[in-house]
Amino acid sequence: MDISVIKKESSNVVTITGRLDSITSSVLEERVSQYTTSPEGDIIMDFSGLEYISSAGLRVLLNISKVMQKHACNFSICNAQDHVREVFEISGFDMIIPMYNSIEECCSRGK
Repeated sequence: MDISVIKKESSNVVTITGRLDSITSSVLEERVSQYTTSPEGDIIMDFSGLEYISSAGLRVLLNISKVMQKHACNFSICNAQDHVREVFEISGFDMIIPMYNSIEECCSRGK
């Protein structure tokens, strides 16, 4: 799994490539912790390169979502491939974490 982070407007865009599973979820949690400890903006996860997500990956995303809510910051996902989006829909996570079709759509929400 590869993780990169860029700043776009008032958001930190975290791009994940590869698999988010029981082996790699702790890596994501550790890498994103610097943006959730004292958030300086929203977090957008770009899943355009995410090939697979397991329940361990979903757990990490739920934890990130809860922390961001406590800080009154937004957490959302964009560019999810159809099979990843289906996992979110089946698990009900699409009702917890907002999903968008593009980074631009995430950034413009609520404007």
